[in-house]
Amino acid sequence: MNEIQELVGQWLTLPDLAEELDIDIRRVHRMLDEREVVAMRIGERKVRSVPAEFVQDGAVVDSLKGTLSVLKDSGYSDEESIKWLFTEDASLPGTPMNALRSGRKTEIRRRAQSLAW
Repeated sequence: MNEIQELVGQWLTLPDLAEELDIDIRRVHRMLDEREVVAMRIGERKVRSVPAEFVQDGAVVDSLKGTLSVLKDSGYSDEESIKWLFTEDASLPGTPMNALRSGRKTEIRRRAQSLAW
């Protein structure tokens, strides 16, 4: 198992994400195309999956899409974005993803913007 897989812990395959959100798999693919979520190929079979923490209360974390856009603008790949979101930060209670899940999007986006410098 690679480092990012271990950082994230729980993953959802794309069909599992569709079920979790109660949407059609085609909508999941649109979400990926529109960068509402990002996926990685994980496991022995290299199945495209998203971190389970991207989902909260039956929906994708509200501030995730904008944060992913800022990370992309800062030059981060999908894999690097996932790693950044799930890496412990001593100045936060946990990870940037924990902060997003608790509604601290402005602070996290500011941090993501600073990565470009």
